[in-house]
Amino acid sequence: MKTIHQWLSEYGESHRNHTNKLIHWVCVPTIFFSITGLLYSVKFPLAFYPDHKLNLAIIVMAVVILYYMLLSRSLWIGMSLFGLACLFICHWIERSFTTPLWLVCIVLFVLAWIGQFYGHKIEGKKPSFLKDLQFLMIGPAWLMSFIYQKLHIRY
Repeated sequence: MKTIHQWLSEYGESHRNHTNKLIHWVCVPTIFFSITGLLYSVKFPLAFYPDHKLNLAIIVMAVVILYYMLLSRSLWIGMSLFGLACLFICHWIERSFTTPLWLVCIVLFVLAWIGQFYGHKIEGKKPSFLKDLQFLMIGPAWLMSFIYQKLHIRY
């Protein structure tokens, strides 16, 4: 298994253009959120409270956090906080709006991927995930690594 530094370095090779990076700062978290929201929309009959049912996003998020934990002893904390924020926002959208969460997430997902491909057109390089699907998980960690660098936190 590659180290987190190897993954981030390889991901960064196709993300050097300033505009593409800016697009990624918007689109990568949006894609992560929209996938979380789509999974959140899949409910199981088990409920925590009468109106709080277990959903697929909670189960998948646990696996995702475990993946990040295996890659980095500290980066997983930031990714866990972001994942929890996504779950909270999904809950809030479901409770506060009449538009279904899944519909909001599909629209965001499509728009964010259009942005991603546009950014890579500007960059002149293919998206990393076309080489290895694990890069879909590395993109959010790559952005989190910049936040860690600004905060002087080792990852």
